[in-house]
Amino acid sequence: MNAEYNIIPGSVVAPLGFKANGVFCDIKRIGTGKGSEKGQKPDLALICSDEKCVTAGMFTTNQVCAAPVKLCIQRMKKGIARAIVANSGNANACTGEQGLKDAYEMADETARVLNIKDEEVLVASTGRIGVLMPMENIKSGIHLAAENLGSKAKDADKAAVSIMTSDTRSKQIAVEFNLSGKTVRIGGMCKGAGMIHPGMSPNGKRPTTISGLHATMLCFLTTDAKIDKKSLQEALQEAVAQSFNRITVDGDMSTNDTVLILANGRAGNTEVSSSKTGKAFKTFLEMLKVVCCELAKMIVRDGEGASRFVTIYLDGARNNIDADTAARAVANSVLVKTSWCGGDPNWGRIMDALGYSNAKIVEEKVDIGYSNSESPKILWAIKNGRPTEVSFADLCKIVGNKEFNVHINLNNGKGSTVIYSSDLTEEYVDFNKGNVSDPTLLGG
Repeated sequence: MNAEYNIIPGSVVAPLGFKANGVFCDIKRIGTGKGSEKGQKPDLALICSDEKCVTAGMFTTNQVCAAPVKLCIQRMKKGIARAIVANSGNANACTGEQGLKDAYEMADETARVLNIKDEEVLVASTGRIGVLMPMENIKSGIHLAAENLGSKAKDADKAAVSIMTSDTRSKQIAVEFNLSGKTVRIGGMCKGAGMIHPGMSPNGKRPTTISGLHATMLCFLTTDAKIDKKSLQEALQEAVAQSFNRITVDGDMSTNDTVLILANGRAGNTEVSSSKTGKAFKTFLEMLKVVCCELAKMIVRDGEGASRFVTIYLDGARNNIDADTAARAVANSVLVKTSWCGGDPNWGRIMDALGYSNAKIVEEKVDIGYSNSESPKILWAIKNGRPTEVSFADLCKIVGNKEFNVHINLNNGKGSTVIYSSDLTEEYVDFNKGNVSDPTLLGG
């Protein structure tokens, strides 16, 4: 469809009727654990709507999932919410019954402060695993955040910074477009740099129809579009499948991966129905994909220690599942990723990764090529499983760029996929290796 849109400031407060704030309440004691070098960085975010919202969510399929994920999955059954409270510095994962109680207490306290119903609050957390939440600090932060909620871009900035852990920069976007004759906005913010290999579903279970079942990524989206719950969930599921479920930094799926969207209907458009064939639904979906894809790419570009952003286009697989399986084998291969770090177009490592994947691979059919990120010209290093006469120097020029594309054709069928990945650098290892002689360097 290629609907027209404008990028506007404000991210989650760009849609009408939304406010946000971010505050510091010392959830992670300064100097303990990764990310603490940021000092008194805001560590608790609050996003709320002036009125009730239809809501939808996608959640980690990790079999070990955090307490906030369990809370949100339960509340998605009703699909109505008005606020999201989120913290960095503590994942509230592997914390047992107390952790679940703490997640619900976060929601209850937020509801009390905002004078809304308990079940209208959703919760998300990111940070260190296996540490109980400092609830007095959390509650103090909730009150402080609620006192200064605002609808300006600076208020969204505070919220976006509050959910950062090992991120080096905040990640935000908002778009404005026409829907049924009304101006509609979708805004979003996310965090993520390490422990990135999302594979999310609506209920946290592992369906075979969603790609990507393999620190945390969190994404909060807001829109003033009027849309029914079924349509919103369908749109979010498809948008996530085409964005967040197609990124990988290190192949590690988090316990806390969460995407939430709130829709309050303030734009006044004719309600988007659950018909996937309707023009309004297609327009909304297209715009939601734009927002999610841009945010997902921001995560990969900010990957821990990453120096290169790589898009893998894989075609000709036996089916889409094979395509995804093969592409992820390449994207997560340590040998492939380290060669990218050095600017080495080591197609042999790519062939090896394809071969050990569970996809159907016929060596004599495989093509592998490279292109600059903004160029349609592909230099094919391998055709029919054998080297071409393309010069190694020309391939190195492409792989030496900060962003480039890898093209793979298995020539086995019509399955295809796109995966966004990064290289693996010494900085990633140094950041994550820890040092038992210095406890301040341990923990995630």
